[in-house]
Amino acid sequence: MSVRLKLTLSYAGFLMVAGALLLAVVWVFLLRYVPSTESRRVPGSGPNRYDLVHAFLPAAAWTLVFLLIFGLLGGWLLAGRMLDPLTRITDATRLAANGTLSHRIRLPGPSDEFRELADAFDTMLARLEAHVSEQQRFAANASHELRTPLAVTQTLLEVARNDMNHDTGELVDRLYFVNARAIGLTEALLLLSRTDQRSFHREPVDLSLIAEEATETLLPLAEKHGLTIETSGDMATTSGSHALLLQMTTNLVHNAIVHNIPEKGIVQVTTVMHPNFAMLTVENTGEKLSPQLVSTLAEPFQRGTQRIRSDHSGFGLGLAIVKSIAQAHDGTLTLVPRAAGGLSVTVRLPAAPL
Repeated sequence: MSVRLKLTLSYAGFLMVAGALLLAVVWVFLLRYVPSTESRRVPGSGPNRYDLVHAFLPAAAWTLVFLLIFGLLGGWLLAGRMLDPLTRITDATRLAANGTLSHRIRLPGPSDEFRELADAFDTMLARLEAHVSEQQRFAANASHELRTPLAVTQTLLEVARNDMNHDTGELVDRLYFVNARAIGLTEALLLLSRTDQRSFHREPVDLSLIAEEATETLLPLAEKHGLTIETSGDMATTSGSHALLLQMTTNLVHNAIVHNIPEKGIVQVTTVMHPNFAMLTVENTGEKLSPQLVSTLAEPFQRGTQRIRSDHSGFGLGLAIVKSIAQAHDGTLTLVPRAAGGLSVTVRLPAAPL
């Protein structure tokens, strides 16, 4: 039986039991004030119990029949009205199962349990639609990025095959460079997938030590670009993967170096410890960036077209990896354009438990 039929039978059965109990109470009440059957023999004694039985029982039977019919009809309508929100939620679930994620229930009415369930389902659909759309863009962009080095390699090999006198040393060097970038892109994609799955061991990590390690590694690159790296701040301890947090900080500092002014630029790395979270901030000088451009920089394969490019520029995954690592550690990433030019990036991570 369907739930609606079960509820209908339940309503009708409850109404029948309540009606029967009410009639029983009325019957008992009447019996207390109606004379017994023997009183029929006394002239002028009025109605007795025998008359009451013949008058009451048929009326009671018809009353129960009426209650049964009324209970079935009313219960069927009432159950349908009560289950209508579930029907709308079920229809939306079927549409989602068929791939239609843009549909929303938008259940009207007061804020009750059904309304809360429908609103929660709408929120889930919105997040799922955004996630699927993001994954589709990511797959398309990843395919494009991976196809580029393969196409370049194919072109170089065709040139070498058609021109046997071509300098093989130059060809090997160019193939090595293209292959190295393809390997780097693949490793970046694997790292991004690893952080999304949160498959890593957590341990106490001091962001200030991580910042020092990252800046020391990238100091030669900064000196090559004529930049100065300034590191300051106190111990900021969080819980997470040392390797992933080092990769996150290295990406931020590297991004601040390669997207800076050509000479006399500055990169500032600061760590701050708050009662509930540890904060890492990386700021750099550079050209002025619009808020619209900054809002897209953390998306995979998004590169600021207004930003200075160099041979050290990556694949458009640097800040996307930073965002993924921060989210995998239950943290947040905030990007804000500096008024004087450049970018300020802040990562907030939960403080390590005591």
